Amino acid sequence: QGSMQGHPATGTLQALETIPYTPQITAKSLEGKLTATTFTLDQPICIFDQYVNSTDDIWLVVAFTNVTSHFKNPTSKIQIPPYQKLSTALHYMTLKTSLAFYPCAENRATSVLRVGSDTSCKDDHSLEYCNGPLPHPGPYRVKFLILDTNGSKAETRWSQQIMLKQGRKASSIDTWPGRRSGTMVVITSILSSFIGILVILFLCTVAYDFKLWRREEPAVPEEPRAGSFREREYDTHHIPPSPAPPQPPSDMPRPHSPAASP
Repeated sequence: QGSMQGHPATGTLQALETIPYTPQITAKSLEGKLTATTFTLDQPICIFDQYVNSTDDIWLVVAFTNVTSHFKNPTSKIQIPPYQKLSTALHYMTLKTSLAFYPCAENRATSVLRVGSDTSCKDDHSLEYCNGPLPHPGPYRVKFLILDTNGSKAETRWSQQIMLKQGRKASSIDTWPGRRSGTMVVITSILSSFIGILVILFLCTVAYDFKLWRREEPAVPEEPRAGSFREREYDTHHIPPSPAPPQPPSDMPRPHSPAASP
């Protein structure tokens, strides 16, 4: 089925081809395929060949879900809103490329499109398009739109709603232990007990090592203090006895006592 699109030059209506393809978040196991500012789509391979010429432009339209029901495709490149006007236009167009970027070749490894991954262009108004980070969690819907020199030529179906991840405020996080699971409480208790046992073993090891060090410490002789007297002990058993004094010769006169004189 196709819708009618106004021709910018003649004002007549032309049929807008509907390509039977719905963009979707990739099912591959990728880290960060859905974040607070980006999402990752499967790259459409062998989808546009019969609808797109080599000179046509393939765009990705990113729009808030509430505007997709009455969304009007641009009739010229002048009507394409830039990324910086997302908050007012409620949609923007990005990832402009050509059919050569989506070749239908055998044994081609499937790839992905990461929307919102370019942080360097968000403030640069001179670029034709910007694949900047999404400033709001959404929800969003996306579709591919093909434009030629006359305006919109073909389009895919809108994707399902895409809701980005949202960070939680610190004040909203409940830290009460009663809100935790029983497994978490058990694990926390075991870890706390294990840490306590390690601390006790460490203290016991330090005390034991200190005790051994005290045993092996050599005794230091006490120095005598100034002004003190320390009597030495002598062992006299090895000293020979002193000889008796010599007796005077018998022919020598003996001294007379003054009291016995006549």
